[in-house]
Amino acid sequence: MPELPEVETTCRGLLPAILGKRIDGITIRDRRLRWPIPVNLAKHLEKRVVSGVSRRGKYLLWDIEAAAGGGFLLCHLGMSGSLFVTRPTTAPTKHDHVDISVDHKIIVRYHDPRRFGAMLWIDGPKPCHPLLDNLGPEPLGDLFDGGHLHSLSCGRSISVKEFIMNASVVVGVGNIYASEALFIAGIRPTTAAGRISRVRFDALAAAIRQTLTRAINAGGSSLRNYVKADGGKGHFQLETYVYNRSDDPCRSCGGNIRLIRQGQRSTYYCPHCQR
Repeated sequence: MPELPEVETTCRGLLPAILGKRIDGITIRDRRLRWPIPVNLAKHLEKRVVSGVSRRGKYLLWDIEAAAGGGFLLCHLGMSGSLFVTRPTTAPTKHDHVDISVDHKIIVRYHDPRRFGAMLWIDGPKPCHPLLDNLGPEPLGDLFDGGHLHSLSCGRSISVKEFIMNASVVVGVGNIYASEALFIAGIRPTTAAGRISRVRFDALAAAIRQTLTRAINAGGSSLRNYVKADGGKGHFQLETYVYNRSDDPCRSCGGNIRLIRQGQRSTYYCPHCQR
């Protein structure tokens, strides 16, 4: 957390505020993120125009005139981070670690209580970086389908929930969205990935697309610190079928939703609807 829907929502919120605008300054209050913020980051950003903002998995990529010899600002929100637009007169709070000033009119502020995020620089016209090299396909893209999941699952004993949360298999399917997609597909989260048929993986791929699309339309999930680029909260957590609904009635069959632990994470499912 934040996962793909939260990062996509942030990306869409930042675009109209910074696309084609010039960065006029950067204030770094604390470099101690998961990887330290480069000491020369200001040199790469200041007086440069933002040519684009895109998402790869859970990473945000600011195109800083890359085609003209610039590069990319790679941002990761970690476990508790958010990037939001505010006014230059808004005073920073305790965990506001970075301010990026744009056109002397707005501030893009990075807030991260746990400091597990990242702000790194990538030189050159293409966003090549070790953090991006081994990522799987985008779940909303053309390369992702049931056949892709089935081909990677053969012989795998890992649970299907842990399988689809592996970023080398498919990016961005976090804990909330894995539980929700498995419920929609009717697949029990503890089932070994290698025991699932191509037909059921087709249903799961469609459920992942459906779940992530719903979450993006709801502005993501605000469970703790995440806020959208405009400072507002996401609402998907109010629409979940199983996540965070332990012992509540299933919206489909009326039975109780169960909670178990998988890989140190909470997993929610319906024993009747998911087989």
